[in-house]
Amino acid sequence: MTTESISQESTIQYARKATRDTAKRLARFFSIRLVLQMLTIVIGVYITILVANMGGYVDTILRASIIEQANMEVSAMVANTNTPPDKRAEMVKDLIAERETLAGLDKPFIRRSFTHLWNALTLNFGRARFMVSNHGSRMVRNIILERLPATLLLMGTSQLLLFAVTISVALAVSRHYGSAWDRIIVAMSPTSSIPPWFYGIFLILIFAAWLKVLPFSGMVDAPPPPTKWQYFLNILKHLILPAGSLFISGFFISTYSWRTFFLIYSSEDYVDMAKAKGLSSRAIERRYILRPTLPSIITSFALLLVGIWTGATLTETIFLWPGLGTTIFEAISKYDTAVIVGTTIIQAYLLGITVFFLDFLYAIVDPRVKLGGGR
Repeated sequence: MTTESISQESTIQYARKATRDTAKRLARFFSIRLVLQMLTIVIGVYITILVANMGGYVDTILRASIIEQANMEVSAMVANTNTPPDKRAEMVKDLIAERETLAGLDKPFIRRSFTHLWNALTLNFGRARFMVSNHGSRMVRNIILERLPATLLLMGTSQLLLFAVTISVALAVSRHYGSAWDRIIVAMSPTSSIPPWFYGIFLILIFAAWLKVLPFSGMVDAPPPPTKWQYFLNILKHLILPAGSLFISGFFISTYSWRTFFLIYSSEDYVDMAKAKGLSSRAIERRYILRPTLPSIITSFALLLVGIWTGATLTETIFLWPGLGTTIFEAISKYDTAVIVGTTIIQAYLLGITVFFLDFLYAIVDPRVKLGGGR
């Protein structure tokens, strides 16, 4: 065997060994990441269950409600009869015991909290205590699925538009550092500390109450338009104010953040070298500014997608938008823990999955990222 063939065989063996080592490191890394993500989700969901039940205090509120309802029902049943007081008290006691058993209040709260945890992790959300869907169903899954499209429409429209517009504007402003537009963005960025529902109130006063060109609230007129095209246009008309308030609230601070980010990368030495080589501004932005910031852009976009699920609670409530934000607000006000936990666990799963797969995306878009601790 020649020296050249020995060298080639050694190179092949070394490459195979390096591939196996890399695969082992990646498998170990992602296994640990998966276990940590699941552990985080379990802890977060259990804390949510404890908070949603106020550490068991909601049981006291529910017992008081059951006792009140039982007394009212028994009083109505024996109103026109000569039922003795002891018999009436026994009927109330039996009814209360039956209702508490149905609600699971005959078991300790700690024991039920772990049952709630298992049901939540397996997406078995059960039935809502007080809330119902438009079709009369108390299943939490049906309530969430019914309200989800409205939230996806509102949050998807506003946040995706905000994401695309702010990055484009920030990139344009970063080309002209110190210009009038740049100073306006910097000066107006503190206005994003005002919550979107506050902008929503002003938009309602201006465009609905004063100018009377847009509807006050809701998702569609009552009665709804007869044709599908008119129905679609009517939804878009109702969408303008709530989506506009969300867009305005985040526009200046988001543009300012991206503009600062782009300025940091545009001042690097390799950008000055690219300019000295005569590369066009578009090529420099694409290769030396946008590409290094791509991991941050992907992270922002992924977390934006997760945030779409939760909705904007107060903004949806102000505009009577029938989405998940309004649903969460109603569930909190009624102590409907099943709905609160149901919406929270879905967001926890989405966040965990998003963070887990971001590692893969980072490795694809940024070759500097090394997974598994390899050299």
